[in-house]
Amino acid sequence: MKDSQQSVLYIDYLFAENMSNSLLFCGKIAAMTTAEVMKQLEAMGSAQTRNIFINHGAPADKLFGVKVGDMKSLLKPLKGKQDVALELYETGNSDAMYLAALVADGKKMSKEQLQHWAETATWNMISEYSVPWVTAESPFALELGLKWIDDAREHVASAGWTSICCYLSMESDEHIDRTLMLELLMRVEKEIPHASNRVRYCMNTFVIGLGGYVRDLSNEAILTAKRIGKVSVNQGNTECKVPDAAGYIQKMIDRGPVKKKKTAKC
Repeated sequence: MKDSQQSVLYIDYLFAENMSNSLLFCGKIAAMTTAEVMKQLEAMGSAQTRNIFINHGAPADKLFGVKVGDMKSLLKPLKGKQDVALELYETGNSDAMYLAALVADGKKMSKEQLQHWAETATWNMISEYSVPWVTAESPFALELGLKWIDDAREHVASAGWTSICCYLSMESDEHIDRTLMLELLMRVEKEIPHASNRVRYCMNTFVIGLGGYVRDLSNEAILTAKRIGKVSVNQGNTECKVPDAAGYIQKMIDRGPVKKKKTAKC
């Protein structure tokens, strides 16, 4: 096979500039490069979405404002492109970093790469979603989560608590250390009143994840949530609210038996 053919995908895509920047499936083209992905993301961005993300804490200087639903149209041509995913994250562009996590295979990432992702996350949509998603897929999920929750940097500690939550949603119950989880639950109860803003939010998320996904610890999680009471988090110029952990866990229980996830990505 000629070099020029080696990068050709046998799923056919034609980019149509006048079709709402969507992908049409109809002919062979070369696999997307990082530069091509960035150009496509820029075309997909909108001022309205950009402003919404900025209100939630996104850095304004590296942001196109792409709706997640629109972004997912790029997943098929990027499937398996681990190299492109890593390059997208390194751009520092919020949209590209989010897409990088959707594309990347956490099982193929080293501890050093995941540590780098956690440290360089630019805002909570990346530190509390993108980083935990890929970390939870890796064999280092619990190890790194426990390491990060001790980090003095708010965005790293937030990634740690959320990574453990994602781990609980995916890991089979027989492999979950109940004693460790109860220790973490007690730690949350003790530290959450004095924790930094986003860490409080992610500690609350951990309580929900533990109670919802590890049912023999649901009662302990609910009781802890009730003792903690309402968790106050500054959500900036948004109408977002902190979920009531006890009520949320109960809703998960009411939905029926636990169904562990294959991935935390969404």
